[in-house]
Amino acid sequence: MESIRQNKVSRLIQKELASFFREESKNLFAGKMITVTIVRVSPDLSMAKIYISIYPEKKEEGTLSLVNNLNKTIRNYLGNRIRHQVRLIPELAFYLDDSLDYLERIEQLLKS
Repeated sequence: MESIRQNKVSRLIQKELASFFREESKNLFAGKMITVTIVRVSPDLSMAKIYISIYPEKKEEGTLSLVNNLNKTIRNYLGNRIRHQVRLIPELAFYLDDSLDYLERIEQLLKS
């Protein structure tokens, strides 16, 4: 179970990263829409697992690898934005959120 502090830091990181992806999607990601769906922070607030959804879905893995290559830039941006709210800027790990694909698959199975 996550603590109140973990939840607050998770929401703060999610909000700031959503802002980053919204501002930089045209320049860095060729206009792809990247949505931050879930942020999970470790109990010591040193690691953040960020689940992102990419639209359009063509070449998701390529976009995910680009996001991972820009990890230092994204963490620097995040550090500049939240440095007064947190003591330590967490390490970032990005993952694809496949919950929508899972939902579509279940719907297709139910229709069959």
